[in-house]
Formats: sequence, structure tokens, C-alpha cells
Amino acid sequence: MKANKAKPVRKNQHHLTDEIVGRLVRRHSTAVVLFHHAVAERLGLGPTDHKCLDLLREHKTMTSSKLAAITGLTSGAITGIVARLERAGHLCREPDPNDGRKHILSPRLERIQDIQGVLTPIRKDMAVLLESFDAHQLTAIAEFLTRSTDLVYRHVALLRAQKLHTVSQTAQTPSSKVPARNQKDDTPPP
Repeated sequence: MKANKAKPVRKNQHHLTDEIVGRLVRRHSTAVVLFHHAVAERLGLGPTDHKCLDLLREHKTMTSSKLAAITGLTSGAITGIVARLERAGHLCREPDPNDGRKHILSPRLERIQDIQGVLTPIRKDMAVLLESFDAHQLTAIAEFLTRSTDLVYRHVALLRAQKLHTVSQTAQTPSSKVPARNQKDDTPPP
């Protein structure tokens, strides 16, 4: 009897897992991206600038090179982001006392309240939503968010490593192996 009950439960659990992984996580991710685009617009920032500022808020201080390493953006892109955030009054840039070539970036605390003001309504709505769950469910939600966030960061690193691997393989391919075009009619060789 127990075996018969276990099969439907596993099948339902498998179906629910497929639903979460296949549709719900993707839908949630898209909604979060669109929400943060709207937040960035409201603050007069671009979405990448806004998320870089969010990383600075999370880390308190960091160098431009550390921000580039976390985001995967080029140093040139980070320079532009830092300049825009500094002009908008969202961050301070001070010389690194240990390395005069670097700057320490930190968010301007007085501007954090601007961001909090934009986020307060959704934070209140989330708190109301979470009140409908018991302590066990809240623990599961917190664990899921923590572990899935770590998983996403791990996959960011994997994707970047694959990209670097692919780029380095392409760079190592001798150009002599790439077939030349026929000079007369500009068609590729057979």
C-alpha cells in the first residue's frame, strides 16, 4: 500500500519541480528584471548602473576592478558607470591609500534613502505576502532564495568560464586552417 501512495506523491513532486524550474522561476526572473528596469528609470539610471550601485550597497566599498570582476563588464564600461553614478551623486570615489592607481568606490548614504523610497512599496507588499506563510514555510523560502542565489552565481561563473574557453580556443586556431575565399568570384573554396 505504501508503495502505491509513494508513486503519485513522487510524480506530483516531479511535476511541481518541472513547473517551478520550467516556468515559475523564469517568470519570476523576468518580473524581477523588469521591476529593476523600472526602478532604474525612476532613479534616472540605466539598469546596469542601478545593479552596479546595488552591488556597491551590498559590499559597502570596493575598487572598480573588483566591480568589473563581479559583473563581467570591461574596465571601460565600469569607468562609464562609475562616472555616471558619481555625477548623479550616488557614489563617492576616493584614492586607494594602498595603491594610488586605484580608487575605492562607496555608495553615498544620503542617496540610499532615494532608492529605499522607490523600494518601500514592494517591500511592504512582500512583507504582507510573507505573513501568509508559517515559520516552517518561511524557513524553506529563505533557504530556497539563499541556495538558488548561490546556484545562479555559480552558473554565472560557469558561463563566463565557458565563454573564455571558447574565445581562447578561437584565438588559438591557426588562420592557415581557415579556408581562403576564391579571389576571382569571392566564393568560398570547396
